[in-house]
Order: sequence, then structure tokens, then C-alpha cells
Amino acid sequence: MLRFKSLGSGSSGNATLVEAKSGAHTTRLLIDCGLRLRDLEARLEEAGTDAQALDAIFITHEHGDHIGCARSLVKRHHTPIWMSRGTWLAIQDPHWQPLQTWVQEVRDGQTLACGELQISPFTVPHDAREPLQLRCTNGDRQLGVVTDLGHVTPHVVAALQGCHALLLESNHDPEMLQRSSYPSFLKQRVGGAWGHLANHAAADLLRQIKHSALSHVLAAHLSERNNTPELARACLSDVMGCAPSDIDVAEPTGGSGWIHV
Repeated sequence: MLRFKSLGSGSSGNATLVEAKSGAHTTRLLIDCGLRLRDLEARLEEAGTDAQALDAIFITHEHGDHIGCARSLVKRHHTPIWMSRGTWLAIQDPHWQPLQTWVQEVRDGQTLACGELQISPFTVPHDAREPLQLRCTNGDRQLGVVTDLGHVTPHVVAALQGCHALLLESNHDPEMLQRSSYPSFLKQRVGGAWGHLANHAAADLLRQIKHSALSHVLAAHLSERNNTPELARACLSDVMGCAPSDIDVAEPTGGSGWIHV
């Protein structure tokens, strides 16, 4: 059994819990922990587990809405934490040094073993030091997780082929972004090649990786100011050939329900 649940998604903080179960054993991977520690612990409890039960943490990049309480979490529970060399260098400060025993540097193309899970990181274009997104498998089912990328590359498309479920950034509507009160530099950053995926770009990526066994799409990292769930659903459902209501959307604070892959 492979399932996942967003614990929160958006500029206010991102965290995704992935579980793989075989017999009596359950492997739990936390992808990003961009929340306050008490909020993360509360949402893990709502999901039926706790921070102590996590087998590993995977940090996609160093931005605050993704790394959040990682240091506090590792300090409290001594949970192994994976990140790229670039991310590790980007977050260097004296408070992290005592915890480096628990940090494992990972890279694009590497396969990581975590209990019942295998994790395959891949690089994405984003304005961070060495950002990684990933796919997870229990050997039977495949989950792709891809947020925080400014544009779709052939490498990203190749990395996500054959997924049965997808957590996919659908960050903004370009017209809403241009009409927004954001300063010009921020509009250029969000909408640029190293920023975030617009709805139509997310739909284009989905079109390139869609296959008959891709059954679940969770739209994630929606901008609260420059997008709406309705717009994101409309773009993605058009590609999937389903009703807009069949596309799940991860909320900033509520995240999502459990999705079985």
C-alpha cells in the first residue's frame, strides 16, 4: 500500500507525508517541513501519526516555506534528513553544525532506500541553490512530487513517466498575477523561468506524462492571491478528461485527505 497526504501547501508552508505499508510495517517519509513545529506536529497527529514515527525527511530546497522547522525537528527526534549538496550549503549556519550527523547529501539520479520506499530525486529549474523534486515507489505503485519549478524541462518529463499519482504545482494564473499588487520584480520572479508553474504550464506537463494508469492528481502550491482552485481544476481536468471536481487541491492549512496511489 502506498498513500500520501499534503499537510499544507502554499507560500505559508509546505509538507507532504508519504506512507508505504507492507504487512505490519509502515514507512513514513516527510517531504519538506515548511511549517512551525507545533503546527507540523498537530497535522501529523491529525494524519494518525507523530514526528517520532518518521523514518526520514526529504528537503527539496532551502526556501523557508519548505525547510521551515527542519532543524528543530531533527534536533528533537534525530530523524535522518536528506537534501542536495547545494541546499546544505545554502542553509549553513552555526545552529545546523551540531546536526550534520543526521544530514545525508543526495543528488539527481540517485536511488535512496527508506524502508518500504525507494526514492528517486531529480533536478528542477527554480531559483534555489540545487533544488530537487522526487518520485517515490513501494515497488508496485509510483508517486511523483513536483512543485517549485519555473518551467518544464525534458528531464522533469522523463523523471515523471509512469506515475500512478501526482502532486503537481499549479501556482498561478498569469492574468491574475499581472493584475495583482505584487511589485514588478516579484511578478517577474514568480512568472519567470526560475519561479513557479502557471496553471497552463502545469497542464502542459500533465499532458506529456498522462497515461491510462495515472489516476490521481493533486494540485499543489496554489497562490492565494494569484490563483483559485476553480482555475487550477479547470486546466488540469481538461487534460485528464474528468470533471473539475475530480481534481483534488491541497489547501494552505488543511492540506488534503489521504490519497491512495
